[in-house]
Amino acid sequence: MKPAHRHTLHEHEHEFEAAPGLPEPLPPGEKLLWQGSPDWRVLARRAFHLRKLVAYFGALLVLRLAILVNDGAALTEALRSTVGPLALASLGLALVALMAWLSARSTVYTLTDKRVVMRIGIVLTLTFNIPFKRIAAAGLHLDAGGSGDLPLTLLGTDRIAYLHLWPHARPWRLGRPEPMLRSVPQAALVARVLTEAWSQATGVAASAAPAPASPAQPANDRTQGHGQPALARG
Repeated sequence: MKPAHRHTLHEHEHEFEAAPGLPEPLPPGEKLLWQGSPDWRVLARRAFHLRKLVAYFGALLVLRLAILVNDGAALTEALRSTVGPLALASLGLALVALMAWLSARSTVYTLTDKRVVMRIGIVLTLTFNIPFKRIAAAGLHLDAGGSGDLPLTLLGTDRIAYLHLWPHARPWRLGRPEPMLRSVPQAALVARVLTEAWSQATGVAASAAPAPASPAQPANDRTQGHGQPALARG
């Protein structure tokens, strides 16, 4: 990760937390507004693409079965021949689900009245402190169940390496990575808390900004999920 402009972004690697999700107690006068973690099921679906992997492996097994039957194998024999591949595919899917669960379990997002704090990492735990004054804009993409993603656009030359953030980064923004609160339950409520705190901290009224498209959306489809607000410097 490149050093942040004027050292306004801080990265901590630690083994001890003074408070859940925080490497040190909040300074006097700083208030905790919200704290939460990703929904691991939504994270597995959206970040780890578990459903797509299920469909992919399922299609391969069906294709294998069809080829065997077409080559003259009895149906029972063809089914027996898919047991091994099915077991391997199930093991792979279980590992992906476990990774999503561990990622969600080890992640804590924190909003205070001054900054966003992201505690992430399964084996190597990192904490990123992002002051509101270094945030240029934030977006919101809602899922049907109310969970959603909140990507943060950083100001100026501030950078956090994509690999340091993943899966807590907006997809496909490799050149200028955007930290993202991912698969957050009740994302609309979190977006309101973020917008109000950002406006109070920066003294700038938040203006409506288009939400980022999901990976499945066309690049020119930037409609706001369920009409919920995102913030940008007016």
